Order: sequence, then structure tokens, then C-alpha cells
Amino acid sequence: MASPLRIEYGKILAKLGKDNKNFVTFVADTGSGTGTIAFIKEFPERNFNVGIAEQNLFATAAGFSTLGITVFANTYGVFAACRAADQVRNSIGYPKMNVKIVASHVGLDAGADGASHQSVEDLAVMRAIPNMIVLVPADRIELEAMLRHLLQHPGPAYMRTTRMAMEDIHPPDYVYRLGKAPVLTVGRDVTILAAGVLVPRAIKAGVILKERGINAEIINCSTIKPLDRETILTSVRKTRAVVTAEDHNILGGLGSAVSELLAAELPSPMEFIGIRDTFGESGDTEELFTKYGMSEKHIAAAAEKVMAKKK
Repeated sequence: MASPLRIEYGKILAKLGKDNKNFVTFVADTGSGTGTIAFIKEFPERNFNVGIAEQNLFATAAGFSTLGITVFANTYGVFAACRAADQVRNSIGYPKMNVKIVASHVGLDAGADGASHQSVEDLAVMRAIPNMIVLVPADRIELEAMLRHLLQHPGPAYMRTTRMAMEDIHPPDYVYRLGKAPVLTVGRDVTILAAGVLVPRAIKAGVILKERGINAEIINCSTIKPLDRETILTSVRKTRAVVTAEDHNILGGLGSAVSELLAAELPSPMEFIGIRDTFGESGDTEELFTKYGMSEKHIAAAAEKVMAKKK
């Protein structure tokens, strides 16, 4: 059953909270918007609302974590990455505090909320902060597996959720391993590396390509940092052509991370699907993906284009 990952996030926290008493949530008047409300209703004494004050949200969460308690700090992507960047950097990243930042309303997935709330730069900001791991789950199964991992991970983390409903693509027994990217479809002609809401579109692009006689290897790059170097290099050595797909500026996110790796280890033709260094706008999410060149048809076209660049 398809469901927005922000809603699933709160439900999963509420479930995990029954057996694990050693974590709390912090919100900035965003309990409903981030989906944290399900946990808050179940454990009101374990939630702290700092009001609309994101800098205070992260500074206070960092201080609370010194008590040996894991803190899930929740807000929208633009507020986490931009408004409170100083507190995230200096109060959480630098001292390696056990604070997990979980952000909703990211990229064009934020839809009708428009450019002010469509975070197109959060991955770039967060992956540039030392000690920060950066996660983008593709379905509720992976989301729960990541949350279980984060409860055991001692340092800072940033994770996106989604506003749109996401179908399950992983098996129920899926086990998340930090820095490992699941290969969803094995192929030999082109590597498609996707994250978050672009993963199902990459899968659909693979179907389109198969009808044209092209076998795409589709990989879910749900860990942006640390990147799965081994899986990516193994795939690209085989295909020698790469497409990255993400709901983020093509500058600084998944595409940049992959191109940095390949530039150093295995220079290869690349095409980038994402927001092309512009702000978004208010609208239906699917219509925005089409307008901004991020649909499955655009991914398939990019795959054919990059294959033509092979020597």
C-alpha cells in the first residue's frame, strides 16, 4: 500500500518507541507536517516542541543528546539545511552529537508549497558537513530499516522523507547496511543511479528502455554519504555510461557525489536528472516533475543520450 514516508516515519517511531525508551523527538511546530505526530500522540512526554525556532531546535537537541539519549529533530528541509545551518554544523556535526535530523518537504516533492518550501539544496549542505551521514529512503521498508540502524548509530545523521505516497520496492526482509546501495535491476548497457522519489521513476524508465532493447542496471543510492563506491564502480566498469536521478539541484547532491567518485576512479560519460540550478514553483508534483525534466521519460531519454557518448 502506497503511503507518504513522512506519515510512515511517525508510525514507525511510535512502534520502535515501545521497545526502545532511549530516544525522544524534537519539533519546531511541525509535528503534523513531518509526520512525527503519531509518535507524539503515543509518547507525549518524550516530545519537545521548541516553537517556530529552528536554530533553537537543533542547538537544544544537541544539548539534550549529551544526556546519552538519541534525539530525532524534525522540521522541513529548507529550515534544517538553510535557516539552521550554523547550529547543524557547529552544535551537531562538529562535536559529533547523537542527533538525527529528519526532514520532510524536500525538492519538488513539496508540491503546492512552492519554492520557499521546496528544498533543492539540503543534500549539498548536509553532505558537506563532516561527520554527517546523509540518507534518502525509497520506501517505507527501507525507511524502517534505516531508522533501526540510526538508533544504533552514535553520530549525526540527516534523512529525507517524502510528501508523496511511495509504493514498496524492497522485500519485507530487506536489511539496510550503511553505505550499501541495493541493485534493483541488473543490466549491462547503462547504469541508472537514483535516490528517493526518483527511484520508482528510474524503475519505470528501465521498463521503457527494455522495450527499446536496452538493459539498464538500476541502483537505489539511498545512502548519499557515505557513497557505495564498490557497487557504483562495479556497475560502471560494466556499462561505461551513467545517469543519476534525484529530486534536488544537480549541483551538490547525488549527481555531484557520483561524478566526484568517477572523476577520480573511472571517468565515464554521465547525464544528470534533477533540478537544474533553479528554484521550483507551486504545482502538482507529477506535473512539476514533467516540467522540470524529471519524469521516467526524461530518465530514459538521458540513458539513450549517455549511451551514445560511449567510445
